[in-house]
Amino acid sequence: MDGTLLDSKHQLNNEFYLIFEKLKSLNILFCAASGRQYYNILNQFNQFQDEIIFIAENGSYVVYKGQELLVQAMDKAVTRELLLESKQIDGVNIILCGRKTAYIENTAPEFVNRLNLYYDKVEVVDNLLHIENDDFLKIALCDFQGSENNSYRHFKEKQDSLQVKVSGNIWLDLSHKLANKGRALQYVQQKFGVTTLQTMAFGDFLNDIEMLQEATFSFAMANAHDEVKKTARYHAGSNDDGGVFTILRSVVNL
Repeated sequence: MDGTLLDSKHQLNNEFYLIFEKLKSLNILFCAASGRQYYNILNQFNQFQDEIIFIAENGSYVVYKGQELLVQAMDKAVTRELLLESKQIDGVNIILCGRKTAYIENTAPEFVNRLNLYYDKVEVVDNLLHIENDDFLKIALCDFQGSENNSYRHFKEKQDSLQVKVSGNIWLDLSHKLANKGRALQYVQQKFGVTTLQTMAFGDFLNDIEMLQEATFSFAMANAHDEVKKTARYHAGSNDDGGVFTILRSVVNL
């Protein structure tokens, strides 16, 4: 989504609607894969919500036609430990991403403005440690000091037991070891009988790498992280230049 299908203003080009209809006529399934909350992505594609496969929360949650296909929740004890550690890091704002809604403690305007781009269902609570009646899909850290150089350093040694993903310049995501966009895409491929050779994927940041590895036709955006460019087999123009649309137009002969 961000840095790929959407432009730098987080907007979807109107050209998408024509291309999507053409993809549908050719029996090509379309997946929206993102670190965003499911409800947020759903609202981005409101008129197509029963025709798109949603891979949300970096692969922790997969939904199609309103039915949950995959839920990869975190252990609650592990979640509590990670929350405690996250609270000790300077410059970090915590989002506890539940199956029902997202939870936050801090309501500072700068943080909330960023939050509102990616989360449509949010509940403000006194203490994240007291949330019990939900399944936790991810902990997202909004790190205004820079995720790669700040919060990531605190969790990188946990990568053997967790997914620790730098998903944007100020975003770090912590989730179940089995939760990533690549595994979610594998699940979708198996369910719908789609091979790697029949799959095309686009990505721009580190949380896209496993997904790109599951697609023969893997594209890194011109604005992508260097590691993503090393992973992808092909390259597309930037998100602001409509790189995804240029490739898809050639696929559907528009």
